[in-house]
Amino acid sequence: MDTITYDDFAKVELKVAKVISAQKIEGSSKLLKLEVKIKDETRTIVAGIAQNYTEDDLLGKKIIIVANLLPRTLKGVVSNGMLLAAENETGQLGLLIPDRDEIEDGASIR
Repeated sequence: MDTITYDDFAKVELKVAKVISAQKIEGSSKLLKLEVKIKDETRTIVAGIAQNYTEDDLLGKKIIIVANLLPRTLKGVVSNGMLLAAENETGQLGLLIPDRDEIEDGASIR
């Protein structure tokens, strides 16, 4: 495993975001287009989780995202962040989520 410095890690801005819509991306079996709310901001995130989560699974769910990642275009959709998930050896995913309802969208991860 490669190591990074504390200063490198400090550049990563992790935030809580609330999923307000989700839809499959045409032409892809893996990608979902998520609209997420981060405090007063709404942004689009493309995530390769469609084989593990349906659109209905995600609506209203609070997730953890990398908020300051450079935008990237996937299947013609600009993604403005990345959600965090863990994957086991069989390919099952688990989203990283806050464990308390009181944590609001826009909260910083420290």
